Amino acid sequence: MAEQDHSERKYYVLRVISGKEDKVKEMLEKEREIAPLKGYLFDVFIPTEKVMVQRGSKKRVVERPSMPGYMLIEAILNNDTIFILRNLPNVVGFLGMPKPEPLPMYEVERMMRKQDDRDEEATYDVSFMEGESVKVIDGPFSGFVATVEEVYQDKKKLKVMVKIFGRKTPLELSYTQVEKE
Repeated sequence: MAEQDHSERKYYVLRVISGKEDKVKEMLEKEREIAPLKGYLFDVFIPTEKVMVQRGSKKRVVERPSMPGYMLIEAILNNDTIFILRNLPNVVGFLGMPKPEPLPMYEVERMMRKQDDRDEEATYDVSFMEGESVKVIDGPFSGFVATVEEVYQDKKKLKVMVKIFGRKTPLELSYTQVEKE
C-alpha cells in the first residue's frame, strides 16, 4: 500500500465484542507499528467512565467503557485497511457499514473533552432502597446504623433516620458517607 496524504486521517467508530475493548486496543496498537497498517492507523481511543462500585462493605472506583462494544480509531481507510481491521479477532465491523462513515470532528472533540471531564469525578454504581439499613462511615455520626427514608438518585444523596438517645433524627448524607450493612 502506498503512503497516503495525512489530510485523509479521520476518526471512525469500530464495533467490537463487548468486554474485549482493551484487548482489541492492545492488538491495534501493536498492529499500527507494522505493515500493512503502518502509516494508516494512528490513534485508538476507548471512551471510559469512572464508576464507584460497592461489593459487600468495600467501595472502590473502577474504570469501564462508557460505550461498551465501541471504540474510536483515527485512520486512513481504503479497501485493504477496512478488510484488515474488519477481520481482526473480536472486531465486529465499523459503524456505517457497508462503507464506514467518519465521525464529524466536533463529535470526536466532544467525546475527548467529556473524557477529560470524567477523569476528575466518579459516578456511582451503588443502589439504595427505602427501608434498607446502612452504616454511616463518615461525618459526626460515623459508626451509627441508619434506615434509608428517601433516595435522591440525581443528587447521589440519601435521607436517613438515625436513632440518637432513643429518638429518630433525620440526616441527609451523600452516597460516599454510607455503606450497605
